[in-house]
Amino acid sequence: MIIDPLADIVTLLQPAARFSKLVECAGAWRIERGATGEPFYCAILEGHCRVTFGGQQQFTLHAGDFMLAPAMRDLVNESIDAPDDLPAMMPTQLTDGRFRVGRIEGPPDLRMRIGHCGFASPDSALLVSLLPDVVIVRDEPRLAILMQLVGEETRERRPARDLVLERLLEVLLIEALRSGTDATAAPGLARGLADERLAAALQAIHARPAHPWTVADLANEASLSRSAFFARFNRIVGLPPMEYLVAWRMALAKQLLRGRDLTVDQVAEQVGYGSASTFSVAFARHAGTPPARYARDIMKPDRVR
Repeated sequence: MIIDPLADIVTLLQPAARFSKLVECAGAWRIERGATGEPFYCAILEGHCRVTFGGQQQFTLHAGDFMLAPAMRDLVNESIDAPDDLPAMMPTQLTDGRFRVGRIEGPPDLRMRIGHCGFASPDSALLVSLLPDVVIVRDEPRLAILMQLVGEETRERRPARDLVLERLLEVLLIEALRSGTDATAAPGLARGLADERLAAALQAIHARPAHPWTVADLANEASLSRSAFFARFNRIVGLPPMEYLVAWRMALAKQLLRGRDLTVDQVAEQVGYGSASTFSVAFARHAGTPPARYARDIMKPDRVR
C-alpha cells in the first residue's frame, strides 16, 4: 500500500468550513485581518493586490493566484497603490456572500474569493507545525474550481452539506500544498514530498511510525549520507528528521488515546516506544499533560466538540 504523508496529515486535521465570500475592491483600499490561528485562503479572480503576511513576508498576487495560510497570522491585504497612511477599511456587504471594499461606484479593479475554515482536530497546532506558514500557488485552475465549489456549498443548505464541505476542503488543502512546491516555497512537508530522496524517508516514517528509526536509517531510505540527509531534510522540510518523527508519533498517539480502545502501554507500542514510562515522558513534554490524563480530559463533557 502506498503511504501518502500529506493526505495523512490533512485527514487528521479534519477541516471544516467557517465561511466563504466574494470580495470586490476598487480604487485605493486596505484590509487588515488579525491572527486567528485558523486556516485562511484567498483566490484572486481578477486584478492584482499586495499581501503582507505576519508583518514580514510580502507578496504580489495576480489573477489566477491562490494563497493558503494553514494558521492565520496578522495579514494586510491592499491595493498596489495604497498610500502608507491609508486606514484599514471594513468591507460593505452588497448581497449575500458578496462584499465591496474601497470605491463603491463603478466596476471593481479586483475580485477575490476568500474563506476561513477550522480544524476539528484538537491536535491541529501540532499538525499545522508540519506545514509551511504560507503557500502561494500561481496559475492553477483546479484551485479556482475547488474554491467555487466550496463557496457554493457553504451558502446552500443541501443534504450532507457538512460531509461534502469536509471532503472538498481536504482536496483543496492537499491541492494547494502539493502545488506550492517550487524552490522558492516555504519549507514544509509538501516540499519534502516533492524531493524524491526525502519523499522516500517521509513515506517510510508514515508507513512504519513504530519502527526504531535513526537518522542513519532514514538517510539510507533516502539513499543519502547521514550528514547530507540531515542537512537536506532540515532545509527543505523545515525541522530536523527526528523532530518530525516525534511530532508525527505524538499526533498519532493523541488520535489513539481519543479512541479510548487502547491502554497507554498499547499506544506506546504502536507509536514506537519500548515502555509506557518513556512514552509518558515524551508525550507530557509535547502535550503538556501525561497520556492517561489527556485521555480522561478529552472525554469530559466540556471538552467534547
